[in-house]
Amino acid sequence: MADYSLTTPLSDDDVKKLKAGDTVKLTGTIYTARDAAHARLVDLLDEGKELPIPLEGEIIYYVGPSPTPPGKPIGSAGPTTSYRMDPYAPALLDQGLKGMIGKGARNDAVVDAMKRNTAVYFAATGGAAALISRSITSAEIVAYEDLGAEAIRKLTVEGFPVIVAQDCTGGNVYEEGQKKYAK
Repeated sequence: MADYSLTTPLSDDDVKKLKAGDTVKLTGTIYTARDAAHARLVDLLDEGKELPIPLEGEIIYYVGPSPTPPGKPIGSAGPTTSYRMDPYAPALLDQGLKGMIGKGARNDAVVDAMKRNTAVYFAATGGAAALISRSITSAEIVAYEDLGAEAIRKLTVEGFPVIVAQDCTGGNVYEEGQKKYAK
Protein backbone atom coordinates (compact mmCIF):
# COMPACT_ATOMS: atom_id res chain seq x y z
CA MET A 1 0.00 0.00 0.00
CA ALA A 2 1.17 3.47 -0.87
CA ASP A 3 0.37 7.03 0.14
CA TYR A 4 -0.42 9.65 -2.50
CA SER A 5 -1.27 13.32 -2.68
CA LEU A 6 -3.31 14.14 -5.78
CA THR A 7 -4.68 17.37 -7.22
CA THR A 8 -8.00 17.41 -9.04
CA PRO A 9 -9.06 17.02 -11.75
CA LEU A 10 -7.70 13.48 -12.03
CA SER A 11 -6.11 12.05 -15.14
CA ASP A 12 -6.02 8.44 -16.34
CA ASP A 13 -2.38 8.30 -15.20
CA ASP A 14 -3.37 9.45 -11.69
CA VAL A 15 -6.04 6.74 -11.47
CA LYS A 16 -3.94 3.94 -12.97
CA LYS A 17 -1.30 4.16 -10.25
CA LEU A 18 -3.83 3.76 -7.43
CA LYS A 19 -4.40 0.33 -5.90
CA ALA A 20 -7.02 -0.84 -3.43
CA GLY A 21 -5.85 0.02 0.07
CA ASP A 22 -3.73 3.03 -0.90
CA THR A 23 -4.29 6.21 1.10
CA VAL A 24 -4.78 9.47 -0.77
CA LYS A 25 -4.99 13.11 0.21
CA LEU A 26 -6.97 15.09 -2.35
CA THR A 27 -6.48 18.79 -3.03
CA GLY A 28 -8.50 20.92 -5.43
CA THR A 29 -12.19 20.83 -6.34
CA ILE A 30 -14.66 18.04 -5.72
CA TYR A 31 -18.45 18.07 -6.07
CA THR A 32 -21.12 16.71 -3.75
CA ALA A 33 -24.20 14.80 -4.86
CA ARG A 34 -26.49 12.15 -3.46
CA ASP A 35 -29.22 10.04 -5.03
CA ALA A 36 -31.78 12.78 -5.78
CA ALA A 37 -29.14 14.92 -7.54
CA HIS A 38 -27.79 11.86 -9.37
CA ALA A 39 -31.26 11.08 -10.70
CA ARG A 40 -31.55 14.64 -12.04
CA LEU A 41 -28.11 14.48 -13.67
CA VAL A 42 -28.93 11.21 -15.42
CA ASP A 43 -32.31 12.59 -16.54
CA LEU A 44 -30.47 15.53 -18.16
CA LEU A 45 -28.11 13.11 -19.93
CA ASP A 46 -31.08 11.06 -21.15
CA GLU A 47 -32.65 14.27 -22.52
CA GLY A 48 -29.39 15.28 -24.22
CA LYS A 49 -29.10 18.40 -22.09
CA GLU A 50 -26.02 20.03 -20.56
CA LEU A 51 -25.11 19.15 -16.98
CA PRO A 52 -24.79 21.89 -14.34
CA ILE A 53 -21.30 20.64 -13.35
CA PRO A 54 -18.33 19.37 -15.34
CA LEU A 55 -17.62 15.64 -15.11
CA GLU A 56 -14.39 15.20 -17.07
CA GLY A 57 -11.70 14.21 -14.56
CA GLU A 58 -13.87 15.22 -11.60
CA ILE A 59 -14.78 13.51 -8.32
CA ILE A 60 -18.23 13.34 -6.72
CA TYR A 61 -18.45 12.98 -2.94
CA TYR A 62 -21.60 11.28 -1.66
CA VAL A 63 -22.46 13.57 1.24
CA GLY A 64 -25.28 15.66 2.61
CA PRO A 65 -23.49 17.97 5.05
CA SER A 66 -25.04 19.20 8.26
CA PRO A 67 -25.91 22.92 8.56
CA THR A 68 -22.95 25.26 8.32
CA PRO A 69 -21.89 26.72 11.65
CA PRO A 70 -20.96 30.42 11.81
CA GLY A 71 -17.45 31.09 10.54
CA LYS A 72 -17.06 27.66 8.91
CA PRO A 73 -17.29 26.75 5.19
CA ILE A 74 -19.40 23.65 5.86
CA GLY A 75 -20.92 21.56 8.64
CA SER A 76 -20.00 17.98 9.40
CA ALA A 77 -19.45 16.22 6.08
CA GLY A 78 -19.30 12.47 6.49
CA PRO A 79 -19.87 10.02 3.63
CA THR A 80 -23.19 8.42 2.87
CA THR A 81 -23.69 4.83 1.74
CA SER A 82 -22.81 4.56 -1.93
CA TYR A 83 -25.13 1.81 -3.15
CA ARG A 84 -27.95 4.34 -3.56
CA MET A 85 -25.93 5.98 -6.36
CA ASP A 86 -25.19 2.67 -8.13
CA PRO A 87 -28.10 2.95 -10.61
CA TYR A 88 -26.73 6.32 -11.81
CA ALA A 89 -22.94 6.04 -11.48
CA PRO A 90 -22.20 4.13 -14.74
CA ALA A 91 -23.82 6.87 -16.86
CA LEU A 92 -21.76 9.55 -15.11
CA LEU A 93 -18.56 7.51 -15.38
CA ASP A 94 -19.21 7.15 -19.11
CA GLN A 95 -19.27 10.99 -19.26
CA GLY A 96 -15.76 11.29 -17.81
CA LEU A 97 -16.25 11.16 -14.03
CA LYS A 98 -12.93 9.87 -12.61
CA GLY A 99 -13.71 9.36 -8.96
CA MET A 100 -16.41 8.81 -6.39
CA ILE A 101 -16.18 9.06 -2.61
CA GLY A 102 -18.54 7.29 -0.22
CA LYS A 103 -18.73 4.25 2.01
CA GLY A 104 -19.56 0.62 1.30
CA ALA A 105 -18.91 -1.57 -1.74
CA ARG A 106 -20.25 -0.92 -5.25
CA ASN A 107 -22.22 -3.24 -7.55
CA ASP A 108 -20.84 -5.03 -10.61
CA ALA A 109 -22.22 -2.48 -13.08
CA VAL A 110 -20.33 0.34 -11.32
CA VAL A 111 -17.14 -1.73 -11.14
CA ASP A 112 -17.40 -2.54 -14.86
CA ALA A 113 -17.89 1.16 -15.66
CA MET A 114 -14.87 2.03 -13.50
CA LYS A 115 -12.72 -0.44 -15.43
CA ARG A 116 -14.09 0.77 -18.78
CA ASN A 117 -13.47 4.44 -17.93
CA THR A 118 -10.30 4.22 -15.79
CA ALA A 119 -12.03 5.50 -12.66
CA VAL A 120 -11.62 4.96 -8.93
CA TYR A 121 -13.88 4.63 -5.91
CA PHE A 122 -12.58 6.13 -2.69
CA ALA A 123 -13.87 5.45 0.81
CA ALA A 124 -14.07 8.21 3.37
CA THR A 125 -14.16 7.13 6.98
CA GLY A 126 -17.69 7.01 8.33
CA GLY A 127 -17.99 8.56 11.79
CA ALA A 128 -15.22 11.07 11.09
CA ALA A 129 -17.45 13.78 9.62
CA ALA A 130 -16.12 16.62 11.76
CA LEU A 131 -12.51 15.64 11.00
CA ILE A 132 -13.21 15.35 7.27
CA SER A 133 -14.87 18.78 7.19
CA ARG A 134 -11.60 20.36 8.39
CA SER A 135 -10.05 19.61 4.99
CA ILE A 136 -12.86 21.53 3.20
CA THR A 137 -11.81 25.15 2.79
CA SER A 138 -14.85 26.40 0.86
CA ALA A 139 -18.28 25.18 -0.21
CA GLU A 140 -20.85 26.71 -2.51
CA ILE A 141 -24.14 25.38 -3.84
CA VAL A 142 -23.91 25.17 -7.63
CA ALA A 143 -27.08 23.23 -8.53
CA TYR A 144 -30.39 21.99 -7.13
CA GLU A 145 -30.61 24.29 -4.12
CA ASP A 146 -34.15 22.98 -3.60
CA LEU A 147 -32.64 19.67 -2.43
CA GLY A 148 -31.30 21.31 0.74
CA ALA A 149 -28.47 19.25 2.23
CA GLU A 150 -28.47 17.15 -0.95
CA ALA A 151 -27.91 20.11 -3.29
CA ILE A 152 -24.81 19.84 -5.47
CA ARG A 153 -21.94 21.74 -3.90
CA LYS A 154 -18.56 22.66 -5.26
CA LEU A 155 -16.01 22.04 -2.53
CA THR A 156 -12.45 23.25 -2.37
CA VAL A 157 -10.44 20.70 -0.41
CA GLU A 158 -6.91 20.51 0.92
CA GLY A 159 -5.51 17.18 2.05
CA PHE A 160 -8.95 15.52 2.01
CA PRO A 161 -8.26 11.99 3.41
CA VAL A 162 -9.57 8.96 1.51
CA ILE A 163 -8.68 5.31 0.94
CA VAL A 164 -8.79 3.60 -2.44
CA ALA A 165 -11.65 1.15 -1.87
CA GLN A 166 -11.96 -0.12 -5.45
CA ASP A 167 -9.40 0.58 -8.15
CA CYS A 168 -9.69 0.70 -11.94
CA THR A 169 -8.42 -2.88 -12.37
CA GLY A 170 -10.99 -4.47 -10.06
CA GLY A 171 -8.95 -4.42 -6.85
CA ASN A 172 -11.39 -4.24 -3.96
CA VAL A 173 -10.32 -3.52 -0.39
CA TYR A 174 -13.60 -4.89 0.96
CA GLU A 175 -13.12 -8.31 -0.67
CA GLU A 176 -9.37 -8.44 -0.04
CA GLY A 177 -9.86 -7.57 3.63
CA GLN A 178 -12.42 -10.32 4.12
CA LYS A 179 -10.20 -12.93 2.44
CA LYS A 180 -7.21 -11.88 4.54
CA TYR A 181 -9.06 -12.35 7.81
CA ALA A 182 -11.01 -15.47 6.76
CA LYS A 183 -7.78 -17.47 6.82
